[in-house]
Amino acid sequence: MKLFRTSSLLAAAALAFGALTMANPVMAAEAGPTPERQNWSFAGPFGQFDRAQLQRGFFVYREVCQNCHSLSRVAFRNLSEKGGPEFSESQIKALAAEYPIKDFNDAGEPIERPGRPADYFPKRYPNDDAAKAAQGAVPPDLSVMAKARSYSRGFPLFLLDMLPGMAYQEHGVDYIYALLAKGYTKADDEKWNAYFPGHTIAMAKPMGDGRVDYTDGSPKTLDQYTRDVSAFLMWAAEPKLEERKKTGLRVMLFLLVFAGLLYFTKKKVWADAH
Repeated sequence: MKLFRTSSLLAAAALAFGALTMANPVMAAEAGPTPERQNWSFAGPFGQFDRAQLQRGFFVYREVCQNCHSLSRVAFRNLSEKGGPEFSESQIKALAAEYPIKDFNDAGEPIERPGRPADYFPKRYPNDDAAKAAQGAVPPDLSVMAKARSYSRGFPLFLLDMLPGMAYQEHGVDYIYALLAKGYTKADDEKWNAYFPGHTIAMAKPMGDGRVDYTDGSPKTLDQYTRDVSAFLMWAAEPKLEERKKTGLRVMLFLLVFAGLLYFTKKKVWADAH
């Protein structure tokens, strides 16, 4: 019986560890140091995106990241919606028109036309083979990257991350920031990254100080570029983040009031039972 219990406990532990590593892609391979927790304006139950930061982050994506990475789950019009970068309609129309979109005319013939606000960002390469031929590897789409990457915060914090409403939700954006801003530490190996699983990444260091010109007076530094583009990728992965948090707060307030009403109703109903 004891042997059976021990085997059951070991099996349960193995299943739990397997579930954690499958849920956490960074844990499943050799990983480097745990990324430091950053201060983000959108963190916490009352967090909101910084509009200026999102606009700068999009500019960094467009000037640097777009050369290799797609953003195919984001439509041009999303950039003007409330809760995002909130570009004007005229800016979105001008931006969309810069992108050639493959389409079909009324006769069913393939054509290439200027983009429209309703169009999605086109893929950088037509297929994985073309991407691999051009880059040596397939650059991942960045649409949900901030949600697809994670890391373990260690005991006991990882236990809190398993509880609804208690989880720290900025693992992915912390990881992106650490990888881009602090991961490339070997001058003699441009593709060694301390935070990338296995430490060998196909992407050489993409940015450095002065790479992108800001027009709002923000510092033209690697740290600022990385913070801005990381925040933008967080928005791209969850464009309704602010709406979700506001709805959650309303629901919690409703439940608190409802619980209070139930309590006093119960007292009133059972007051004459004694």
